[in-house]
Amino acid sequence: MLREMRWWDIDPVLLLERELFPEDAWSRGMFWSELAHARGPGATRSYVVAETPDGRIVGYAGLLASDADQADVQTIAVARDQWGTGLGSRLLAELLRAATAFECAEVMLECRVDNVRAQKLYERFGFVPVGVRPGYYQPGNVDALVMRLTDPANSVPHPVQGTETHG
Repeated sequence: MLREMRWWDIDPVLLLERELFPEDAWSRGMFWSELAHARGPGATRSYVVAETPDGRIVGYAGLLASDADQADVQTIAVARDQWGTGLGSRLLAELLRAATAFECAEVMLECRVDNVRAQKLYERFGFVPVGVRPGYYQPGNVDALVMRLTDPANSVPHPVQGTETHG
C-alpha cells in the first residue's frame, strides 16, 4: 500500500535509507525538512511510503516541485527483498502523478552512474539522459547521470524486452 509519508515514518525510513545508501544516506533532519514542505496550501513536496499489510516500510519516494514548472525526484528507494516486484515502478508513477498535480511540465532526477537498475526503471517511463554531474555523490565521488522526462502527465512505463513488469 502506498500512502503519504508522515513524521512517524522517518525512523523506519532512515533504517532503510542507511541500508540502501550507506555512503550518502540522508539524515533525520533532511527528511524532517522535506516533510515540513509537504503539507498545506504552499506545499512544494510530495513524499510517499510503501507499507506492507503488517506495517513494515518497504519503500519510499519524494518529489520537489519548483516555481519553474519543473519537478525533481529527490529520492526513491525499495527494500532489497522487494526488488523485481514492481514497487519501484509504483513509487515512480506516484511521483509523476504528484508532478502532474503540481502542474509541472518536466521532471528531472539524478541517478548514480553505477545504478543501472534504476536507470532502466527511469528509461521505461521515458526519462532520457541529459548530462553528467562529476563527483555528485560523496564521499564516494561517484558521478550522477542527470535524466529528464517531459510531459509527466502522459508518461507510461514501456516494458523492457525480456523482463516482466508488475503493476
